[in-house]
Amino acid sequence: MLRGHRDLKVFQLAYKLAMQIFHESRTFPKEERYSLTDQIRRSSRSVPSNIAEGFRKRRYPNMFISKLADSDGEASETQVWLDFARDCGNLARERYNELAAGYEEVGRMLGAMIAHPEKFRPL
Repeated sequence: MLRGHRDLKVFQLAYKLAMQIFHESRTFPKEERYSLTDQIRRSSRSVPSNIAEGFRKRRYPNMFISKLADSDGEASETQVWLDFARDCGNLARERYNELAAGYEEVGRMLGAMIAHPEKFRPL
């Protein structure tokens, strides 16, 4: 039984990934503070935030799907910022691979929720 958004595996994974990105980004160069660092933190935090918002609106399927789609978009944006972090030498390839795989999983999970929103309707 789902009591809240924190019970969703996709929320748990997205939150964990956002926290990992926060810790990784603490080592990014100071000159990246207002671009790469801020952007990757913002987009990664928006993934679980939109999931939580969508969960509250799940009795309205179109709104639920919209928030999940927003979350999926933020996950894709985060993947682009991860690409930049790797290619600019701010993120080790192994760490990049772990984080990128996590966001691929988030995307798959969100896609399944979007395809079957009825499974998440409140009783």
